[in-house]
Amino acid sequence: MTPRFLEANGLSFGLLEAGPADGPLVLCAHGFPDTAWSFVHTLQALANEGYRAVAPFMRGYLPTQIPADGDYRTTTLARDLIALIDHLGAERAVIVGHDWGAAAAYMAAALRPDRLRGVVCASVPHLRRFLLRPSGAQLLRSSYMLRFQWPDAEAHLSANDFAALRALAQRWSLGAALDATLAPVIAGFSERARLSAALGYYRALPRTLFSAEGWQAATALVSVPACVIHGVRDGCMGAEMFAGQNHLYAAGVRTVRIERAGHYVQVEQPQQFATAVLAFLSSLPA
Repeated sequence: MTPRFLEANGLSFGLLEAGPADGPLVLCAHGFPDTAWSFVHTLQALANEGYRAVAPFMRGYLPTQIPADGDYRTTTLARDLIALIDHLGAERAVIVGHDWGAAAAYMAAALRPDRLRGVVCASVPHLRRFLLRPSGAQLLRSSYMLRFQWPDAEAHLSANDFAALRALAQRWSLGAALDATLAPVIAGFSERARLSAALGYYRALPRTLFSAEGWQAATALVSVPACVIHGVRDGCMGAEMFAGQNHLYAAGVRTVRIERAGHYVQVEQPQQFATAVLAFLSSLPA
């Protein structure tokens, strides 16, 4: 599988693709620290069922272009995905998002529900649940977000062959296939501007949430069908964060708990993850 490139929302995006060009479009959006390569099993499973499966490398991640304006607002990530749907020639699509990709999927559902058949959000609860009702344990788990605001975060994460980054990912996951997942991440982050781009997602959060549009999109009910998948042993986003949120999904939600998985559900339990995604897709109206 070799990346190809497509211009969308003012950037050149690298994409991994599988499946027939005329199949229903499914966009798979990765998070941090990750790349589109972690969706290879998912792409192949989707392609086998006749879907056109596309995984972009998110803005700033190698080989996608770094935005000259440094715009990493979550609303902008959402617009990237909508623009990709446009440029891939589809009227509507399903977004399968993990981590930051899930946050972008939630925002896309709020901004352009007319362009989405549904969303699959992995390892991230509804953003209103996360922002307004975090557990005490989750506040501790999410303290790394504050550390990423510091000017020396790049140096901290990259020191000693990215020891801190590796330790963070290890803490979040069960370690399954983690070396293979992190290898392309670290290869990209060896270019300091790429690491700064990834941290830009976190540094743009205040700008996102302190705007009227960003706050409204983050807290809006999800008006398209949704599926939420999470690992029970996730060290980044606690399993308790996925309880008590069904009322935030106006078009219905199915929640899938994967027992023997941490944060990287699509890598740690690839078959279970793909099965859950396909089951959700098969439930959607044409």
